[in-house]
Amino acid sequence: QVQLVESGGGLVQAGGSLRLSCAASGGTFIRYTMGWFRQAPGKEREFVAAVSWSGGNTNYADSVKGRFTISRDNAKNMVYLQMNRLKPEDTAVYYCAADRRIALTPWASAYDYWGQGTQVTVSS
Repeated sequence: QVQLVESGGGLVQAGGSLRLSCAASGGTFIRYTMGWFRQAPGKEREFVAAVSWSGGNTNYADSVKGRFTISRDNAKNMVYLQMNRLKPEDTAVYYCAADRRIALTPWASAYDYWGQGTQVTVSS
């Protein structure tokens, strides 16, 4: 059983930056593909980014490519999401998730463990 705790959310103006962190415990962190998802009010949860166990492979949603960067530190059991050039449409609750499979899947149903989420609000 893996526990995930997100942090780093907040209120930021459009064009600004935030760095989200996700602390993992209770499992062998290096065995998991890690992903970030987000959910805005009234919308379905959507894929943001994923990173392989080694950190060498990544996958991004088209809406965040070139602005967001996912990374991980296996020594610290941490995964990060650096968000730059934020837009009001990035406003959502952001969730960290862990997948026991190798594929960097964008489907939420494929992920086995989830954090509680952290709110990101981007003002215009």
